[in-house]
Amino acid sequence: MVVPSQGSPMRPKKAKKGNDGALVVPTIDMTLDGSRKGELIVKACEEYGIFKVVNHGVSIDVINRLEKHGLGFFAKPPWEKQQYEGERPFGYGCKNIGFNGDMGELEYLILHAHHLNVDDKSASISSDPASYFSSTANNYVRAIKSLASDLLDLITDALQVHDKRTLSNLINDPQSDSILRLNHYPPSDNDWLSNGGGGERIGFGEHTDPQILTVLRSNGVDGLQVCVGGGEWVGVPADPSGLYVMVGDALQALTNGRLISVRHRATANSTNKPRLSTVYFAGPPLSAWITPLPETISPQNPSQYFPFTWEDYKNAAYGSRLHDCRLNFFKRKRNDDTLH
Repeated sequence: MVVPSQGSPMRPKKAKKGNDGALVVPTIDMTLDGSRKGELIVKACEEYGIFKVVNHGVSIDVINRLEKHGLGFFAKPPWEKQQYEGERPFGYGCKNIGFNGDMGELEYLILHAHHLNVDDKSASISSDPASYFSSTANNYVRAIKSLASDLLDLITDALQVHDKRTLSNLINDPQSDSILRLNHYPPSDNDWLSNGGGGERIGFGEHTDPQILTVLRSNGVDGLQVCVGGGEWVGVPADPSGLYVMVGDALQALTNGRLISVRHRATANSTNKPRLSTVYFAGPPLSAWITPLPETISPQNPSQYFPFTWEDYKNAAYGSRLHDCRLNFFKRKRNDDTLH
């Protein structure tokens, strides 16, 4: 068994803030020249672990339809939503996060992103005919998956990886373990804020995302925060027309630590409107080996991680707390004579 190494998880190297104190997130315009896009994406992932995509080609109609279905589901009475509690982690959940006691001020719906799974679960989710939710969710997944694939191809091209589709093939594999998650953060109670609750009500505690890429969209309500140098938490302004993309642990390992899996959390401070975030986690198959790409290894930057499968990672994650740096289970020690 590999013992997790000591040390703090990586954080963005620097933070540029706007006049409102929010993080100025690097913005990638998908209409730019391909090579320029790839360079900007890699730079953003090296320094921040997060970037925003505009002119992304995902239909606003598809986005709005899924948001409408999501809000409709979360507006149902608790007893009705609880009927959709599935085999964890899938299905409906409220406040409980993971398997080890982490809690948050949210409710959520988690689906495996494979279209057959979405079809199977749709009848329980929407009050409209099941086919409406099924087609809406599958159209959303199809569009976001295509965007994630394009982004990964741009990353591999910028990193001069021999096979441009090395990363995108992982999420396009029929056995891909990708996830669609809807997080609903109800408005905070004014009494909570006035009775010593303070200004930060944590909806989802600090963590890094496990998968390769995360593509996130919220309904215009702020809440996302990222951890920057010195452990400071900085808000990321909501942008209903843009999509935020975050590096996951698997991508950090695949790029030998060059791209940063950003530590982030969500607050639930809104007093007048719920926050709904729609999150697509682009994941590899369970059997896929996660090991640094050869092009990211050099004598100056030897391999930082032991090879592991995606299933190995998930098993380690299920036994850890939300805030744990789970990549440390697979990180080599600097004096390990097996570094290569």
